[in-house]
Amino acid sequence: MDSQRSANIILLLAWIAASCGDADSRWAGTIGDSAGVTIVSNPDVGMWTEADRWRVEEELRIGVQEGDPDYQFGQIGGITVDSRECLFVFETQAQQIKVYSADGVYERTLGARGSGPGEIQGAAALLMGPGDTLVVPDPPNVRVSRFAPDGSSLGSFPLDFQQGIPLLYQATSSGVLVRQVRPFTFAGQPAIEDPHDAIVRFAVDGTILDTLLTFPSGETIRTSRGPVEYEIYTAEPAWDYSDELGMIFAVNDDYRISLYSGDGELERVITLPYERTAVGERDKEVFLKFVERQMSYSGASARSIATVKSTINFAEYFPAFATLVAGPEGTVWVQHSQVLSELNEEERESFNPIARGETMGSLGVSGTPDWDVFDREGRYLGVVTLPARYTLRTVRGGRIYGVWRDELDVQYVLRLRIVGDLDGAI
Repeated sequence: MDSQRSANIILLLAWIAASCGDADSRWAGTIGDSAGVTIVSNPDVGMWTEADRWRVEEELRIGVQEGDPDYQFGQIGGITVDSRECLFVFETQAQQIKVYSADGVYERTLGARGSGPGEIQGAAALLMGPGDTLVVPDPPNVRVSRFAPDGSSLGSFPLDFQQGIPLLYQATSSGVLVRQVRPFTFAGQPAIEDPHDAIVRFAVDGTILDTLLTFPSGETIRTSRGPVEYEIYTAEPAWDYSDELGMIFAVNDDYRISLYSGDGELERVITLPYERTAVGERDKEVFLKFVERQMSYSGASARSIATVKSTINFAEYFPAFATLVAGPEGTVWVQHSQVLSELNEEERESFNPIARGETMGSLGVSGTPDWDVFDREGRYLGVVTLPARYTLRTVRGGRIYGVWRDELDVQYVLRLRIVGDLDGAI
């Protein structure tokens, strides 16, 4: 082999190494330790290149504007998936659960509006428990109903509001059931001093197995100190729970994500630089107009609308993020929060955080289609952009399940597939 050929091969190998080298060389953050807790401090530039960043593509759409009622949705609530990848979709207007095959073919309907066995008044979530047992929290009926894999009713267990008001439910791929509860002051009771929420793990029969985390209650909706008041964009907790990561937790006034083990031990903290955005008068105007529209549609009087608006206050700054979820392969996904004044005129006129699926705790905190993604070590990879007018409901493996609304506000179940290397960070 002559010297020129050897030199060319060396240059070629060097170019390949520089182009396709280990992602570690592209990460400029730091990993430290504080009292046994790993602190991952990220730069604001991710590790992904244009070639290796994750993308999403539509894999399945269920729904029609008109036609077969089995495929029509008025308002989609919870979505969950069983071990066969069948989809369970709660239709809030009919108070029924529609079941579809993994290919999107309608199979059957569970439940009906009412308070009898197997009936539903207002499902707060759909959870897939152990053995594909469907668990349906139903606060208006003060119970949690259960359905067998064949759709038959397995009875229910009561909800005890004295233990707190359930705000958010989650279930992992293996059927671990978790919920967040907040203390509530009932009429005639003294105000609760220093209220704390709790995240608890519970069994399919309702038995509380353990408390995973407690933390100061958010105050978007204040119920523990007398008359209800609202402070939009105030700091609220956000969390998710997965088999692989355990507990992911943060308070959205700062970009600081904490990861806890399955038994509640703090193991890792992830940070990312961000700039606070002040809540301006135009932002407040958009939100208050949403309140007026919703109450007017419900037939409220002008006096009632004015009374409710008088109870609404706003925090000084928008949250650091909208929400977070546990993604595939041990990743953490954090949704960018939406500044309302940056919406176009049509979006401002149709702004509706309830229709977008925000929870009670994050009322008004709409998110953009952009999600920051961190690898299993907590290093910032980059941004995944979901479709416009899409609300993520759950993630299973490399698939995302959610609700998409067309230009006429017709809703569809949309399953997205993540395109990229799911065997590692990149």
